[in-house]
Amino acid sequence: MSGLNGRNTKMKNIIIRKLLLVFAIQLIIVSFVFAQSSKKLIHDGNQKYEQKKYGEAEVDYRKSLSTKENPFVGNYNLGNAYYQQGKLDEAKQQYETASGLKSVSPEQLAKTYHNLGNSLIKSKKYEEGAQAYKQALKLNPKDNDTRYNLAYAQAMLQQQQKQKQNSDKNQDKNQDKDKKNQQKENKAKQEQKQEQKQDQAKEEQPKKDKISKEDAEKILQALNNDEKKIQKKLNIKQASKVQIEKEW
Repeated sequence: MSGLNGRNTKMKNIIIRKLLLVFAIQLIIVSFVFAQSSKKLIHDGNQKYEQKKYGEAEVDYRKSLSTKENPFVGNYNLGNAYYQQGKLDEAKQQYETASGLKSVSPEQLAKTYHNLGNSLIKSKKYEEGAQAYKQALKLNPKDNDTRYNLAYAQAMLQQQQKQKQNSDKNQDKNQDKDKKNQQKENKAKQEQKQEQKQDQAKEEQPKKDKISKEDAEKILQALNNDEKKIQKKLNIKQASKVQIEKEW
């Protein structure tokens, strides 16, 4: 009985080994197929890129990334396809992904930072673009194109800062001007209200001093009587003066 069990165990081990071998071969084949597929997709994408068919190239590069083979080339090339289509945010994301991958050579990393700087500069993010160019120059100090782009980014950054300062000054001036105009407007309103009060007071004054017709006639009659009395006195005085003669 023990001999039979030993034979069965050996048979099982042989079968297991064969299955493992088949599985390993299948993995190798699948990996090879995926690798070939990734390279072909990148190759096709490059041809379309050279023909300026950037949208079609984008599709091939995205498919190559799904195979998880050649991730740097796929991300880098996809970033370039995005950049050529004006999809600057997407390009920036792909370059950042490519720069964060492991086993990337300094030369590849320098190119990635250079293109990252280009996407940022085109978005007018001059300060961030300058930083990307500096990273590229650390990896490849002899790259004159990157050096030129860095100088351009710094010049545009200074111009941008000056424009912002001038804009802030103009904004402050406008705020002061608006404040003064508001003060003038408030003063004019106060003066207008004061004039309205004065006019209203003038209109109300005659109403308070107004007398009835009967009172006016009485006052006029009294004045006439006083005038007659005064006139009578004057006439008497004048008559007495006429009668007086100077003695010689």
